[in-house]
Formats: sequence, C-alpha cells, structure tokens
Amino acid sequence: MTPQFPVIELFDRLAIAEVKWERTHNNQEELDWYTNQIVNYDFDSIIDIFKDLKTIHEQIWDLEAELKSGREHKLPLDEIGRRAIAIRDHNHKRIAIKNHMAETLSCNVREIKKNHLSE
Repeated sequence: MTPQFPVIELFDRLAIAEVKWERTHNNQEELDWYTNQIVNYDFDSIIDIFKDLKTIHEQIWDLEAELKSGREHKLPLDEIGRRAIAIRDHNHKRIAIKNHMAETLSCNVREIKKNHLSE
C-alpha cells in the first residue's frame, strides 16, 4: 500500500530529495518514489512555487552543512547562532511557500504553527 501524504508534504519531500540528489547522488530510490507520487497532481500549475521551495531547501542545506558534518566546533558560537536564526527564518518562508502551494492546488491541509513566527 502506498502511503498518502498531504500534497504540501509530498512536494516538500520531493524538493528535499532533489536537493539531496544534486548534492550527494545517493538517494535515487527516494527521489524516484517521490517523483512517481506527483503524477496525479498539476505540477505545471505550481512549478514556480516548487522552484522557490527547492531554493529554500538549498539554502538550508548550505547553512546546515558544517553543523551536520562534525566540523561545527571550528565555527565561532556567534556564527552558529547566526546560522540557527537564518535556518529558522528560512523555515518560516518554507511554511508560507507550502501553504501558497496548498492554496494553488486547492488542498485544504495547511502547515500551521502556534506561538511561532509563521503565524
């Protein structure tokens, strides 16, 4: 049985899988799975929104790269803090993009955060 995802989560995971593939080339099966799941959606109507979402994930990847590689000890604490705030701000934009995508595709599932900057 194929799991069902809200459309915004499906496209979000596809964007992440594409970035991962472009950076590492080690997730072909994951990328193929998400790519095969979107065939039932009007991808052309959200291609520009999807590109914006993917750009956000590329930027987050860049910000997290040293933090996840075990080299974070080489960064000054103020740089780690700057990156954490930048990642938070990118995720705020990501939520807005995902919700715009849901609206465009007439999907009633939205990502909602309480007591959060995305409100």
